[in-house]
Amino acid sequence: MKIQYLKHNQIDFVKWDDCISKSLNGIVYAYSWYLAIVAGEWDAIVGDDYVVVFPLVKKRKFGVSYVYQPLFTQQLGAFSTGKIDKQTLELFIGSIPSKYKYQEINLNTFNRLDSTNLKIYNRVTYQLDLVQTYFVLSSSYNENTRRNISKAIALGVNVNKSSSVEEFIDFQKKNLPVSLPVIEYEKLRQIIQYSLQNKIGEIYASYTAQNVLCAVAFFVKSNGKVIYLSAASSELGKKNRAMFALVDRFIDSNSESFLTLDFEGSNIENIARFYDGFGAKPSIYQRIVINNLPWYLKPFKK
Repeated sequence: MKIQYLKHNQIDFVKWDDCISKSLNGIVYAYSWYLAIVAGEWDAIVGDDYVVVFPLVKKRKFGVSYVYQPLFTQQLGAFSTGKIDKQTLELFIGSIPSKYKYQEINLNTFNRLDSTNLKIYNRVTYQLDLVQTYFVLSSSYNENTRRNISKAIALGVNVNKSSSVEEFIDFQKKNLPVSLPVIEYEKLRQIIQYSLQNKIGEIYASYTAQNVLCAVAFFVKSNGKVIYLSAASSELGKKNRAMFALVDRFIDSNSESFLTLDFEGSNIENIARFYDGFGAKPSIYQRIVINNLPWYLKPFKK
């Protein structure tokens, strides 16, 4: 296989997006429009005229170039119209220019490595196939999830898709447990706007019986997968179990479809328990770290 490193201005974005759209493991994070929003200029490793592609999201700090995983982008790695074996994946990782002294990359769930030369960490996402009827899907909810949905209904929580982008962002700013930098809210705004305009995204919102917004979630679809990309609840929403009602409504609306709902997972136990409660199954993806920083900088990136 002929493998090339391409700088941003050398990438053919039409061929790139065509590869992602036809890839067995294509995902929304890897499209050129999405990478342009979250990363600005990004480079790439390309094999056999875009049969396999591998984005490189890069930055430079303290005079050192490095590859990193941007926010709102859980998985990247290698994408291909055919199967990607370990040897091919290792070739692509080995083709990352040595000028990138530090590399931190989340591979996707279809990429697998067992190299002893790399630091590899297993991460978990939670996925739920929506092909079954709502009756079958909801019968897989655990008792706690059913109880919380019932409580939300009893308290008069209602779910619809009326929330605007501005209302969504404003709610997030007020209610996320950890506030984001202003630039990250702007990136999220752009992702949502593009997705809504191109009919691949939906905002779901929960309201109290008094019509007070108390929970929001944004879902984006591509390649047979829908990502639970960003969500937040107010204290009132948590009290009313509004997010349970919201996710249940989304599952109901998208049941009997050839979609897989990806919750994006979490290593935080109570969040993982929330996803598991809807019958979602854990799926492993790998995070690789390559640290070739000068000795005096290595302590900052352990």
